[in-house]
Amino acid sequence: MNPLRYLQAYPPHLQEQIRQMIAGDRLGDYLHARYPQRHEVQSDKALYLYAQELRQQFLRSAPPLDKVLYDSRLDLTHRALGLNTAVTRVQGGKLKAKKEVRIASLFKEAPPQFLRMIVVHELAHLRERDHSKAFYQLCQHMEPDYHQLEFDLRVYLTWRELPGNA
Repeated sequence: MNPLRYLQAYPPHLQEQIRQMIAGDRLGDYLHARYPQRHEVQSDKALYLYAQELRQQFLRSAPPLDKVLYDSRLDLTHRALGLNTAVTRVQGGKLKAKKEVRIASLFKEAPPQFLRMIVVHELAHLRERDHSKAFYQLCQHMEPDYHQLEFDLRVYLTWRELPGNA
């Protein structure tokens, strides 16, 4: 297994910095100093309200969310930290699409900044389906530190996979 599998797209000098922190057993200290708190959004209902608040603040014209929940079946082996789906059903001769957002359960334990980054990412998919330039601009509009948080989240996932940290 590659210990930096979440950081493959980043420049070699950043990967080397993370390797040195791992070798010196300093990666956990770095993350804890940067993100000392755990968020308080622990239930599916609280997560739904949290996502609705962000949607209302930034994406008022986007389709409403029907369901937002933590999903223990989402895991890193499927490379999914969150999912944004539309479940379509026929009701009385009409097609009804329900928007659902599922967030990996591992984010119950994460710092609030990482939860916000993942929710922002999934909400951005309500407007932009693909990971395009417009998608990332929308993410950055909703969370100005989006790119730094994405990098730090990848570092956090790397740290979690080190022996004794899961």
